[in-house]
Amino acid sequence: MMDVRVALFDVFGTVVDWRSGIASDARHWFAAHAPDRVDLDPFEFADRWRARYQPSMQPIRDGTRGFTALDVLHRENLVELLSELDLDADDEAVDALNAAWHALPPWPDSVAGLTAIRQLMPVAPLSNGNVSLLLNMARNAGLPWDTILGAQVVRAYKPTPESYLRTAELLDLEPGRCLMVAAHNDDLAAAQACGLRTAFVRRPLEHGPDGADPGPTGDWDIVVRDLVELGAVLAQTRRS
Repeated sequence: MMDVRVALFDVFGTVVDWRSGIASDARHWFAAHAPDRVDLDPFEFADRWRARYQPSMQPIRDGTRGFTALDVLHRENLVELLSELDLDADDEAVDALNAAWHALPPWPDSVAGLTAIRQLMPVAPLSNGNVSLLLNMARNAGLPWDTILGAQVVRAYKPTPESYLRTAELLDLEPGRCLMVAAHNDDLAAAQACGLRTAFVRRPLEHGPDGADPGPTGDWDIVVRDLVELGAVLAQTRRS
C-alpha cells in the first residue's frame, strides 16, 4: 500500500446512505402529492427505484445505447415507477423527487474518514453518478473531495474496465497506485481485475436492518468497518 497515491470511492452505499435519503424525500413527496395513499411505504419505494439502477445502465455498457447521465436514467426509472404505482405528477414534481439523489446523507463516519484519508493522499469519487449530482451531494453532505471523477468523466459505467482504467489514466497513475474503496464486492472485483488496489468497507445497513449483509467475499487488500478505520489503517501503513 506504500505505492498508493490516490483513494477512489464508490459513493452510493459506500459513502452515502441512499436508502434512508430517498425514503425521507419520498415520504415528504407522498404527503404533498399523494396524501390519500396510505399504502405507500417510502423504504419500499426507495428499494424499487434503486432496483432499476443497474438494469438501466446495462444497454450503455453493452453499446446499444449512447452514454446517458445517471440523472436522466434515474428520472426515466422514476417515471416508470410512478406509473406502476398509479401516481400522477407533473414534470416539476418529478424533477423535485429526482433531485433527492443530489442530497443523500453521508454515513456517520464518512466525512471524518474522508478528511483523515485526504491528509494522506487525494480523495475522489469513482462513481456512476454524473458530475452535477456528485458535486451537489458533496456540498450538501460536506464530502471533502479533491476532484470529481466517475462515469460521466470517462464516459463509461462501472464495472466495465474502461471506468477504472480511464480514471487511472486521467490521474497519470498506473492502476496499482490507485486504491478503490467500496462496500460492494462486484465493484472491487472489477477494479482488482484492472490492477487497482482494493479496500472493502462494511455497510451492513445499506439495504436496511432486514437487508442482506454479504460481507467481504474477495481477497481484498484491506477490510474495514468504516472509513475512519480505513484512514487509521492507511496512516499506519505510511508509518510502517
